[in-house]
Amino acid sequence: METVALERGGRPVLARLDLCLTERRIGVIGANGSGKSSFARLLNGLLAPTGGRVTVDGLDTVKDAKAVRRRVGFVFQNPDSQIVYPTVGEDLAFGLKPLKLEKAEEARRIRLILERYGLAGAEDRLVHELSGGERQLVALAGVLIMRPSILVLDEPTTLLDLRNTRRLMAAIDALSERVVMVTHDLDLLAGFDRVLLFDEGRLVADGAPATVIERYRALLA
Repeated sequence: METVALERGGRPVLARLDLCLTERRIGVIGANGSGKSSFARLLNGLLAPTGGRVTVDGLDTVKDAKAVRRRVGFVFQNPDSQIVYPTVGEDLAFGLKPLKLEKAEEARRIRLILERYGLAGAEDRLVHELSGGERQLVALAGVLIMRPSILVLDEPTTLLDLRNTRRLMAAIDALSERVVMVTHDLDLLAGFDRVLLFDEGRLVADGAPATVIERYRALLA
């Protein structure tokens, strides 16, 4: 990011961000309205900066939007925001359509990704009949089946109970892809390499999890 700013409706949302994100696991925290979710959306071009540039592997998120979105997968807080087809298999196949794979290869990729997340044989299951945790895993699988190199998650555990939070985090922890995760659950960040803290649209702390989380707690006091 090169001195990035973001406005929405004429109102400043983020100001003067100048960052390079290279770590394997990066957490993003802050109070509601602090700008953290907007920051996450800048990373794959869901939002375009109103000042400065955001690049991924040298690609501009505005000029090279399609290429960036192939590299940066985005998982929303609510899986229903990104699951668009009635069955699990149909939804995963939809994500693969741009790749124009042979049917056999498409089916193989779907089978493997479902096995990977404990959903083997779920191709014909109706999405609305899945548990909240299962739907979030399908949403995650729908992004990872495209084989991005970076995964951005916007509060993926907010709607989950403790069991499904642990299940989802185990899946995330096992990923080889780089991860940027926005979260309110500070306990999930213990093993992360770096944490960013936003407050009123500004980055106010950037460093090791324990140090940044302590600063956040002081802000809330």
